[in-house]
Formats: sequence, C-alpha cells, structure tokens
Amino acid sequence: MAIEPVKDIVIVGGGTAGWMTAAALSKLLGDHYRIRLVESDEIATIGVGEATIPGIKVFNSALGIDEDEFLRQTQGTFKLGIEFVNWHSVGQSYIHGFGKIGQELGPIACHHYWLKMHQEGLQADLGEYSINTVAPKYSKYMRSVPEMAASPLGDIANAFHFDAGLYAKFLRTLSEQRGVVRTEGRIVETVLRESDGFIEAVVLQSGEKIAGDFFIDCSGTRALLIGDALQVPYEDWSHWLPCDRAIAVPCASVEPLEPYTRSTARSAGWQWRIPLQHRIGNGHVYSSRFMGQDEATALLLANLDGTQLADPRYIPFVPGRRKETWRKNCVAIGLSSGFFEPIESTNIHLIQSAIFRTISLFPNSGFHKADIAEYNKQTQFEYERIRDFIILHYKATQRDDSPFWRHCQSMEIPETLQHRIDLYASNGRVFREGSELFAELSWVQVMNGQGIQPQGYHPLVDLRSTDEISAFLGDIQAVIKKCVDVMPTHAEYIAKHCAAKGV
Repeated sequence: MAIEPVKDIVIVGGGTAGWMTAAALSKLLGDHYRIRLVESDEIATIGVGEATIPGIKVFNSALGIDEDEFLRQTQGTFKLGIEFVNWHSVGQSYIHGFGKIGQELGPIACHHYWLKMHQEGLQADLGEYSINTVAPKYSKYMRSVPEMAASPLGDIANAFHFDAGLYAKFLRTLSEQRGVVRTEGRIVETVLRESDGFIEAVVLQSGEKIAGDFFIDCSGTRALLIGDALQVPYEDWSHWLPCDRAIAVPCASVEPLEPYTRSTARSAGWQWRIPLQHRIGNGHVYSSRFMGQDEATALLLANLDGTQLADPRYIPFVPGRRKETWRKNCVAIGLSSGFFEPIESTNIHLIQSAIFRTISLFPNSGFHKADIAEYNKQTQFEYERIRDFIILHYKATQRDDSPFWRHCQSMEIPETLQHRIDLYASNGRVFREGSELFAELSWVQVMNGQGIQPQGYHPLVDLRSTDEISAFLGDIQAVIKKCVDVMPTHAEYIAKHCAAKGV
C-alpha cells in the first residue's frame, strides 16, 4: 500500500531557528509542499547567538546565499577562532582556532612533534603553528586561497559573527520569496488527535486553527509542542555545566576590529565579546549558585570596551536537552530541543545540523518508528559529545581563587570525557568518534590551553632527530609569520568586500 507524503509543514516560532528551517526547507522542497511559519511579534527571541563555527558556510552555500551580501545585511564580521582568557589560570590565555595546526611529517600529527620539543624546553606556544591562531593576534584576515594549497594562506578556516536578529530577517525575506507563508499570532492551544496523540493543529489567540501533517517546534525554551503538548521530558545537565544565567548588552565598537570571539573567565562564569561591524556584543554567563544578578550585571558593565548602547537583557536557562527531539509528527529544532551556553558557539550549528538531519530522515505520512529512533539516536550522540567538550573547559583548570572554580575542579564528569582526558594526558592522543562535531585538533588546543600536560608523545616521533624536528617546526612558524605579514587587517578586508551601509 502506497504511503502518502506529508504536504502541510507548520513551523512554530520564528527567530534564528524558525527562519533557518523555513529557508532550508523552502529551498529544497520548492512548491511541492506547503510551508507555514507561525510567530508572534509579542514574543521576543533570545537573539544573542552572534558567533558561529565554520559549518555555517556550508548552510549558507546550500541556500545559494552570496557571502558578501549576507555579511552586509547582518553587520557581519569574520571569525578565525575563540580566545580564552583566564580559563587555565588568571593571566593566561590561548586561542582555539579553526583549521589545521602545522603540517604532517609522515603519518604523525604535527602536535606530537611539538609535544616532544615542548617537553625538552621549546618555548614557542602551540598557537604559533597555525595561521588561524597567529593572524588574530595582529587583527589580520583574508579568505582562504584554494589555489595556494601548499601555503598557510590555503589553510585559513573561518566562521562569522553576525546580528542574529538581522540574520533571521534576511532568511525570512528569502523564505517568503520561495513561498513560505508567515502567520502572525500567539498560539494558545495545541490540538492532539485522539486516535494516536499526533499533533493535528495549533490554535491562535484569534481563534484561527492551523492544521498540518508535520510540525517543527522552533518556539525556543518554551517548547510549546515538544514539551507542553507532547510532554517530552528535559534532561538537566546543570550538575556538569554549572552556569544557568546570561546577561547580554551591546556596546560601541572600538579599534582594532578583531577577527575572533573572546571568552574571559570571571569569578563565577565567563564573559563573551563578539565584534560586529556596527557594535560589540557582550554577555556574562554565570552560575546563580555562586553569584547574584546585581553583582553579575555590575561585573559585566565594568568590563565593556565601549559605551553601553542598551539596557542589559536577562536570560535564565537550564543546560541540557530533550530526551527525544522527534516524537510522533513533531521535531524540535533550536532551543526547544536543548541548550548549551555559547562558550563554543554551538547553538546555531545545532539548528543547522538538526535541519540537515530532518532532511536526511524526512518523513512521509507513516512517520516510521525506525526513522524517528535513528534521528533521536544521532541527536543524542551529537549533544553528549558537545556536552563533554564544554565541560572540559570548566573541569581542566588550575583556578582555585573562588568557590565556583573550586567546585568545577572537584565535580564529577562523564566517563566519556574522563577517557579522553586520560588518553591525551598519557601520550597526547586524541581520536574523533564517528560524526561528532569537534575534531581532534579542537580537543588538542583546548586540553593544551587548559593546562593538561601529556606525560609523553607518539613514540614514532623519536624516529626523527631533534635537529630535524626543530627545523621542521621552525620552518612552519616562519612561513606562517610571513603569510600573516602580507594579510590585510580585518577592518581593511571588510571595507573592501562586505561593509554594511553606513559603516
């Protein structure tokens, strides 16, 4: 018996998640499906997720978006990585950069050769061997040059900073041009079918009833469909991720325009700094167990680089995830499916990966249990591996100057993370598991930056002489420095290629 396709797709909620979903589905499905997005102007979106990781380039490219136009419309800038200040200890910093570190020498990764020399007294930091971590120090930026594959200029990897509200607006225009119908209104009821508990329709405050075959919950932390209507429980990870509050405030831009996000550890959390073309986004993520709101606000406002431009916004959250992100005929995308603090800029990526996963397992009207189970399995794996990477930043620290950091040092961590730490601490080994988000070099940079010192290194490194390794590393360092010297500044590059009007 033929199973009918779904025809009516209803997206509940706008913001970044809703309009990314609408834009992607309307691009893929064309006019073969009806897509309707319901949102209310009365309900504010969080809209502070202004930093991304390189996967956003794949998403924008799949939508056919011109990168320079996207940056002009969203006041966007380029991002080469994240600088972590005071995380290992007060006064210490490192950059978690995108892209590669050094060059392979035989079958052994470059960082193993660096480990050997570092253990023998080499003073150069690991960050000196990646153009993505050297260029930010000089506020330099240019796009990768594919024709120069043998040069560090061919290795540049970037993501973006942008205004999330402007990005949603930009995607809304694209989506509506491709047939997405937006309905303004507040949802007051979700109607479930009596026969199987599937969602049949949502009802607006106006009384309008919007029926659909497939519902996508982009309603943020309210989780109107997946949480309220379908009663999927939420798994709280605050025992591993102690921060549960954020305060966001913009300030005026200052020079230089830096091509990286900055994360500065504070006494009960950390502060973000995200430079856009027209302003700097700032925020303080902290634990309400260890600091009150007034103190957290004062600390943030005392550490702005420019003039404060708006009143602070207060955002409570619970770190964790829904135990199922697809139940019956509803998929949760964005904050309705779970939340990670923005320390490694993963939340927009999780929207993107959920959209691609939904497309990969796109349902027909049968909504087969095996497909739904696979979707939930992949989502759980992705969330748990990202969770471990974020916990690492708190656990691996030498800070003991406040109750918060002493708590982080002593807290128990998942066995999966402990295994990774033990593996790296023995001989500097890291292995990527399946399709997890963060690659080996991300783990290496953070574990090294947070102060985990391996006892050894890959034993095959000793097949090379110390002089040969020293010359190899010295050449990498020198070539990267020469490449950075010829790069334009970040501000110069934006002015030439993608400056927003009025900037």
